[in-house]
Amino acid sequence: MAEIQKEWPEFGASKLDTLIDHGRIDWRYVDGEQRFLASCIDSLRNYPAEVPGLDRPPTDRAEQHAVIDQMRAQGFAERRIRMRLGVAAADAVEVSPQSKVRAWLPLPAGPQVADLRIIDSTPGICVAPEDAPQRTAYWEATGERDFFMELEYTVRAPYVDLWAENPVPAAADPRFDPAPAPCAADLAEDTPHVVFTPYLRALAQRLFRNIPEGDALGRARAAYNWVTNNVDYRFQPAYVLLDSIADSCAKSLRADCGVFALTFMALCRLGGVPARWQSGLYVAPDHVGPHDWAMFYIEGLGWLWADCSFGSSARREGNEARRRFYFGNLGPWRMPANSAFFAPLTPAVDVLRDDPFDNQTGEMIVDGVGLSRYETVETREATITEP
Repeated sequence: MAEIQKEWPEFGASKLDTLIDHGRIDWRYVDGEQRFLASCIDSLRNYPAEVPGLDRPPTDRAEQHAVIDQMRAQGFAERRIRMRLGVAAADAVEVSPQSKVRAWLPLPAGPQVADLRIIDSTPGICVAPEDAPQRTAYWEATGERDFFMELEYTVRAPYVDLWAENPVPAAADPRFDPAPAPCAADLAEDTPHVVFTPYLRALAQRLFRNIPEGDALGRARAAYNWVTNNVDYRFQPAYVLLDSIADSCAKSLRADCGVFALTFMALCRLGGVPARWQSGLYVAPDHVGPHDWAMFYIEGLGWLWADCSFGSSARREGNEARRRFYFGNLGPWRMPANSAFFAPLTPAVDVLRDDPFDNQTGEMIVDGVGLSRYETVETREATITEP
């Protein structure tokens, strides 16, 4: 409450209780005290009508809308992205000259990516294969506390209008390898977080009851519409602390980007639509940060994308055209690195990872002890150009 009152002095206990009752703030009892995520204040900023006293960062969508317009006009958008990524042990972490240190950083991979070049890096870099489910650069070193790489790659975002009466597949580009064909895993449960619980089965049955099994696009659209029109954005605790994510989201109607993606995937799979994970970094001109989204497969159109987090945000801002865009499409401001959730790194990590489910910011181990996100310092810088 005190943190909110720094910006909004009139904020009091009754308003806090109202926000909790409305599901805008999550909390836990810790040692008998009610505790809140530090990020809950930033979540609240998304709902200015309910928290008018909080500052809201400016949201200039002009560049984002310009990219979307370009994709609609020419059928795709392409960018060349140069990045510097790094992970280092924080000053409080002891790294002696004899310390054995291992480090991983995410590397671009996926059907949107081509012409990856590693320009510079900490010596000893090992690059995982392109088809690694969570692709990484890796180092083993003695006494080293700071690892980095500079790289550049081309990312291509094809456009398809899935709201048209007869959608036309996006044109292929031979420079970009297609995604692997659908397989049994793209329709299966993926415990512990994509589980076909009775609640999710009942929800899927209601969503798809008037859509034939053969209409995969109609079923995927129904799943997207339900998720983006009903679930609101909320920062989440570390996923290792969450129960069955897709089921919990369907009940709580709140999610961050990864929870959105997993819930959409679960509903698609229940409807017989192949769906899989994709994640990495959102690389915009003014911001680089972790982000998750989903892929789904439609016969005749191939693999397509769904960013339910961005779609929900567009709905909240009253922009239906942008909400529809993120069903089937992503912009080119991405660095995809991961094609599977809860997948191993290369080489495998032999301790509990800071993030066992995803790899967007890197991992470090010092003398056999894995470092948490509070014990590392991350570097993410990018320059974006149009070819």
